[in-house]
Amino acid sequence: MATAWGQIAGLYTVNHLLNLYIAPKIGQLLVRFGERRILTLEYVGLIQVFAGYALVESAMLAATLYIIDHLFFSMTIAIKTYFQKIVDERDIAASAGVSFTINHIAAVVIPVLFGLLWLSSPSVVFFAGALMALVYRGLAQLVPGEPGPGNEARVRHRVPVA
Repeated sequence: MATAWGQIAGLYTVNHLLNLYIAPKIGQLLVRFGERRILTLEYVGLIQVFAGYALVESAMLAATLYIIDHLFFSMTIAIKTYFQKIVDERDIAASAGVSFTINHIAAVVIPVLFGLLWLSSPSVVFFAGALMALVYRGLAQLVPGEPGPGNEARVRHRVPVA
């Protein structure tokens, strides 16, 4: 029987090998189906994975969810390609800087809040993650089929006629 460190190393190895094979396929799917569909698939999958994390009692099933989670995570490339399609090249540095700052704040605040929540109920943390993925799934529906400058979102602002 392998040690815990050996099992973790095996899990990481399987995860990385699968991602090496699957990530290029996800890139092909992104080109074929577009950012909105890939992001929708990612968030629907993450809702199920996080709910699974909340309910899992088997180490093998948890490891399987971990690998599936990381396969869905490789779909985040769709956010980057969407950004590249809609941003004015002159604004890339400023937009990327704001994006980096927002992500950094979230990467600090959310773990602290979820860590406190973990103390009372670990499964609620994963259900909260599923809820966040549900919100992101809704936001993904705002991505147009053909994103570009002037076509950044499916929502149109209507100017009232005076």
